[in-house]
Amino acid sequence: MICTVTFNPSLDYIVRVDDMRLGVINRTTYEQVLPGGKGINVSIVLGNLGHESCALGFLAGFTGAEIARRVREAHVHADFIEVENGMSRINAKIKSNEETELNGQGPLITEENIEQLYAKLDVLGQGDTLVISGSVPNTLPGDMYERIMARLGGRGVRIVVDAERDLLTRVLPHHPFLVKPNNIELGDIYGAQLKTRADVVPYAQRMQREGARNVLVSMAGEGGVLVAETGEVFESPAAKGTVVNSVGAGDSAVAGFLAGLAETGSYETAFHMALSAGSASAFSDHLATRPEVEALMAR
Repeated sequence: MICTVTFNPSLDYIVRVDDMRLGVINRTTYEQVLPGGKGINVSIVLGNLGHESCALGFLAGFTGAEIARRVREAHVHADFIEVENGMSRINAKIKSNEETELNGQGPLITEENIEQLYAKLDVLGQGDTLVISGSVPNTLPGDMYERIMARLGGRGVRIVVDAERDLLTRVLPHHPFLVKPNNIELGDIYGAQLKTRADVVPYAQRMQREGARNVLVSMAGEGGVLVAETGEVFESPAAKGTVVNSVGAGDSAVAGFLAGLAETGSYETAFHMALSAGSASAFSDHLATRPEVEALMAR
């Protein structure tokens, strides 16, 4: 079983505006509404690649109901916890001369809601995979990642973490199965500028020594690096293509890695499937599909 956790899901309202100006009425030339959240993106791409998963997290209000509907519409099993106070956030992404984002707050999550999440996670055991990713809203304890990993410790659950800075470094002693920083995030953690794949390798190995079993580093147009628990190091340039939308590319890489590893048991194949899935999402206005990923892998 693969489960994903999105602590603060959203409805992403994506619009394009020609020459946006402040203080006047601006009219959109393109609109799209998508369920948002890193864990949700991972579940959707896993489904597109033919692998079932269960999406967990907290939802509230009419926006929460719409998120759940759209997730199920994407053929993902949704098992969200309904929160009483507030509403799930709407994130507006405005594409114009410059890109601007307005992100909502999200609902008030109570201790009872947290216990409900724990109850759902407690069914996981040997051979199961849990993906926890994204930011932690201020209505949750800042150490939610560590709490979850400590609770599931010793059960044989493979835990994947995709988060920034302290959220990531604090879980390393719990030995996550996979972490997926990008090169900028990895550099920020260690105070270095990592521009090339050669730059990335020693710092990914350092993160592995500090506790991560596998370290997958995405690098946008530069491709990526995988330092595997087998001791192998894989690196590859990115596929050629025109970037349409980078949102969800990193999440797609996580899904591609898990799908590739499940299908072949090969870290090398999992790595190339991860890069191809990330590129496939970046090259389109939707999340990666199986035919798109296979076409990029063949290239």
